[in-house]
Amino acid sequence: MRDYDSEYQDSESSRYAYDFDYVIRRYMMRSFSPFYSAADKALELGCFDGETTKLYGEFFNDLTVIEAAESLIETARKKVSENVFFVHSTIETAVLEPVYQSIFLVHTLEHLESPIDALARIGTWLKPGGRLFVVVPNANAASRQIAVKMGLIAHNNSVTASEYAHGHRRTYSLDTLESDARDAGLNIESRGGIFFKPFANFQFEKLLKNEVIDQAYLDGCYALGMQYPELTASIYLICTQR
Repeated sequence: MRDYDSEYQDSESSRYAYDFDYVIRRYMMRSFSPFYSAADKALELGCFDGETTKLYGEFFNDLTVIEAAESLIETARKKVSENVFFVHSTIETAVLEPVYQSIFLVHTLEHLESPIDALARIGTWLKPGGRLFVVVPNANAASRQIAVKMGLIAHNNSVTASEYAHGHRRTYSLDTLESDARDAGLNIESRGGIFFKPFANFQFEKLLKNEVIDQAYLDGCYALGMQYPELTASIYLICTQR
């Protein structure tokens, strides 16, 4: 049995989630904004500490959140309004109706034991015409490829010991992500990458803290990511029912 309440925990010496993650999430929302509306009935699958839930809650009038770790629900609930509805459940056991127009599976699919089955199940929760937004860390991110050349990671698609301890079960590239979505019976409406990533998260944080780079540099990385999606921090699919 997996302990979902412990997988996200981090030591002081090696934090798993960095503040830079939330910079990426805002660029993610910018990338997806043409595909959803504030009037949509939205579903978030996996809330972590609630920072992204807060972004969704600021936009959507009707938001439901599914989360397997009860302690994370308690943390996230404090950051959002009372009209955000939380369900303590795994994706594999949740029972939902096909009423959602926007479903967000962000940095969660790589944690699941049976991703194809999960994607197929999630697809049944989409309202006709609804969209599933799937985002995962990119195996081919420039920073990760540099780490491979440095000998820090065996190969691009490796799952490191640290990643496994935090619940990762696979590392996706765009082709393997598309394959899983197709095998799950989903139609891929759009695909791409979010934010060209030449540095690791902790390096970006140091650069920002010491004012070596600024917002204009971040915006440049975001724009370059649209040109070179295979080198971005995260890759995404926007899917509909087939």
